[in-house]
Amino acid sequence: MSQKVLLNKTEVQIALHRLACQLIENHDTFFNTVLIGIQPRGIFLAERIKSLLEKDYQVKNIQLGYLDITFYRDDFRRTEKAIEANKTNINFLVEGKKVVFIDDVLYTGRSIRAALTAIQSFGRPLEIELLTFIDRRFSRHLPIQPDYRGRQVDAINNEKVKVCWKENDGEDAVYLINN
Repeated sequence: MSQKVLLNKTEVQIALHRLACQLIENHDTFFNTVLIGIQPRGIFLAERIKSLLEKDYQVKNIQLGYLDITFYRDDFRRTEKAIEANKTNINFLVEGKKVVFIDDVLYTGRSIRAALTAIQSFGRPLEIELLTFIDRRFSRHLPIQPDYRGRQVDAINNEKVKVCWKENDGEDAVYLINN
């Protein structure tokens, strides 16, 4: 197994700031916009984006929720191991709001399809956008594309993209792992 650094700590920070600025361009004060981190790994990115918006760009009152999609996935019964659900934590309605889904890696698109179904329990959004840190563009099973992307990666065959967050993995970095 070999791994190659796609983004180092500095490049991760640059990409995060660029994503935050793109969100500000489209959502200004976030008056009618909510951020939804997709469990499990999208929550780290969502928290980082929210923190940057508040601390570095003085955007106030950003609503952030976490959405568990485990039982909405079309492949959740295709595994031998026991399914372990995450926790949904959305303490607001999305009815009539602009929703920005946030996930670390866009791969097949199945997680986002599941999120589109799961979010309906919280109301009917005005619109939904997708922010992803890594876009694996050659791997889609569904016609889903991000509105905001940190980096596009052309991973093929057995290659895996691993996004590491300081809070969870001890470092900010993105690796391409070849099995």
